[in-house]
Amino acid sequence: MLKHLKTRLDNAERKLRESFGNDISTPAGKRAAIWHFHLMDHAFLRTFWRNMAQIAPGVWRSNQPSPRRLRQYAAMGIRSIINLRGASSKSNYLLEEETCAELGMRLHSIPISARRLAPRGHLLDLLDLFEVVQRPFLMHCKSGADRAGLASALYLMHVEGQPVDQAKRQLSLRFLHLRNDSTGVLDYMLDQYAADNMAQPMTIREWIETVYDAAVLQMEFERARGLRNG
Repeated sequence: MLKHLKTRLDNAERKLRESFGNDISTPAGKRAAIWHFHLMDHAFLRTFWRNMAQIAPGVWRSNQPSPRRLRQYAAMGIRSIINLRGASSKSNYLLEEETCAELGMRLHSIPISARRLAPRGHLLDLLDLFEVVQRPFLMHCKSGADRAGLASALYLMHVEGQPVDQAKRQLSLRFLHLRNDSTGVLDYMLDQYAADNMAQPMTIREWIETVYDAAVLQMEFERARGLRNG
């Protein structure tokens, strides 16, 4: 009974979320998108909470910025944005895309999930982007806790040469990342790299290219989590 009710509520919320906010081509549409951004994407919670940190010279991480924050970042000298939520027709992306274009900031979008491991190609695209993106740059997801943490760890290993044990501190409670939740699959991924790297030293790129298997790691993590919670 309760499960059925929750499903109905989730479906109703999804329909409401998808019913507006996907068009900023008119003044009325843009107003609706701004309301959608604040209410359905929870931007009102991020008005003062930015979950922002500088992880390396000219490299920042945060949660989803509003147009106002993007203008502040441009004034700081930020030249590029890496959106880890991916391009979409939703309010958060439409407003970000429009504002970046107005400010002359480069917007790059690579979709990564907080609870499902990304395809190998997406991770390699991200490593490639780190090598050419205009700096200073900022990378973000929605909350700045999980996807931004993984991307920050990958940057520190791939570009800065940090060891995995140090880089994976980007996935921490300091950024509200929860290892014991389903988002712990990101920790599991880096833990597996650390173990494989100890047995046979290799860069994070070499590991992703030759060893990383998202489906297998996801299955192993979910099985282990099920045993812990069973």
